[in-house]
Amino acid sequence: MIAQRVGVAALRRGATPSVFFNQTIPKAVLASSMSTSQSRPIATTKLSPSEGQQILASQRLQRPVSPHLGIYKMEQTWFGASAWTRITGCTLSGAAYLYFTGYLVAPLLGLHLESASLAAAFGGLPWLVKGGVKFGLAFPFAFHFINGIKHLVYDMGVGFAKTSIKKGEIALWVSSIVSGLVLAFGV
Repeated sequence: MIAQRVGVAALRRGATPSVFFNQTIPKAVLASSMSTSQSRPIATTKLSPSEGQQILASQRLQRPVSPHLGIYKMEQTWFGASAWTRITGCTLSGAAYLYFTGYLVAPLLGLHLESASLAAAFGGLPWLVKGGVKFGLAFPFAFHFINGIKHLVYDMGVGFAKTSIKKGEIALWVSSIVSGLVLAFGV
């Protein structure tokens, strides 16, 4: 705020011609007319701690009460776009950190996490379990990827109408689930 006032005062001073170059104006008058500082009277009162707490309590009573999250509809866009993007991102990065930490520590513990042993163990699982594990990794990837593309479209300034946001949410969920299923069972 003060920086804005200083800038505005500088522009005003620059707009008046020959104020800076006029040698007939005394320097003290010139300096006093250029003051940009604010002043407001300060009045303090000595209060006891109980009086201070009473003032704070009365100020708190004047504040608005925030609504609880239960008033929001779960199908609103803040839940789909924001929370699930964070959830899928944390799922993907958490799974990667767990695997790579396990891969790093495996030789020290005598475990076999190399590609051949993982492929052999995974190949021995039933088809439905394999598909479920692959879907558990494919859905967060597909959702996070497609929602990232949706946000790139938003960055271009397209699709901010309420109807297009709702259609985009439906398209995001359907395409993410279909992509996760294709990646899990079709590939």
